[in-house]
Amino acid sequence: MADTQELIARINALALRSNRSKSTLSRLLFGNGKRIDEIEAGGSITLTTYQRAAEALAELEQTAAASAHAPHSSRYPEGRTAFPHKHLLGTSGLAPHEIMFLLDEAEQWVELNRQSHKRDNRLAGLTIINAFFENSTRTLLSFEIAGKRLGADVVNMHAAQSSVKKGETLIDTALTLNAMRSDAIVIRHGSSGAVRLIADKVDCPVLNAGDGQHEHPTQGLLDALTIRRALRARGVTEPFSGLKVVICGDVLHSRVARSNVHCLTTLGADVRVCAPPALMPAGIEQLKVTAFHDFDAALEGADLVMMLRLQNERMQGSFVPSPAEYRHLYGLTPERLKRAAPDALVMHPGPMNRGVEIDSIIADLPERSLITTQVEMGVAMRMACLDVLTRQARGVEGWQ
Repeated sequence: MADTQELIARINALALRSNRSKSTLSRLLFGNGKRIDEIEAGGSITLTTYQRAAEALAELEQTAAASAHAPHSSRYPEGRTAFPHKHLLGTSGLAPHEIMFLLDEAEQWVELNRQSHKRDNRLAGLTIINAFFENSTRTLLSFEIAGKRLGADVVNMHAAQSSVKKGETLIDTALTLNAMRSDAIVIRHGSSGAVRLIADKVDCPVLNAGDGQHEHPTQGLLDALTIRRALRARGVTEPFSGLKVVICGDVLHSRVARSNVHCLTTLGADVRVCAPPALMPAGIEQLKVTAFHDFDAALEGADLVMMLRLQNERMQGSFVPSPAEYRHLYGLTPERLKRAAPDALVMHPGPMNRGVEIDSIIADLPERSLITTQVEMGVAMRMACLDVLTRQARGVEGWQ
């Protein structure tokens, strides 16, 4: 017979340890936010349901135990002081405990997104505008799914359909969006600093979905989440401490590279950046990284390799002789990957140019390629950011 009392006791204990509500755990374990309350009131469950919930609970307990041993997970304070920022404009300037707080918050959404019922209505009644002044497929879709899974009303605004094409200034567009009383605005723009300009003109939280060559903070955060989960699965309890990371490709034009550098160095990783001389930003060493032009040298003993595509749409003129020459010097091939650690992990923020910066056989390596996992973690991390940044407006206890 199913021991429901023991199961409920474990759930209550996990709720206290992980700072999750019982309704959230109830959705994760039973697909119903009220099921735990019904069981505590004397309701029964079948043996199959009990076994399925017990298995899922064991996984959640294991994740919570790993989080408890993370170097920063217990260092962030309660309530809004854990993440006191109104906006998320970059990873630069975030404290280690603020980054770890967002990573821990995203864990619950990873679990929810793997359930058959992928919905939590905590943002019901809120309106989120995805204002994309630059073309995007992956990031826009990820933010849209994140908002809808949290129960919000999501509106997508594309630059081709906006008044900017008719001559409206960016500030006037910001004032228009603000007048619509949106509860959060996600912005992607081709100019560095444009997102901050809009954030200064609106009342609601703003999330940077990429601005020019500046930053793409949720990408840096989701990559950190991907790395942490992959290394914890290998039994590494302090995944970022001394982690040797190589970021290779078009570093000059990559906002992803900048957000990852800020995020990973803040968490204690040893970051190396590698690019052709023409694609390496001047003064990159000031970001506490080691710069390489020789990819083979950069790869020696690396624990993780993150490849970047050539940002041809942001280039004016020719920065590399040809794709074939670029692959010869900077493409991640099976032979070149052997210079890294034997179990080195591989990442790419996408979209990939297979056969240029990365070979297909590497991109699809089981056990080592985290590329599709990055996509999955993107939805969870964006759900966490939308949840956290709207807590004050929603009157969540401790966040007013």
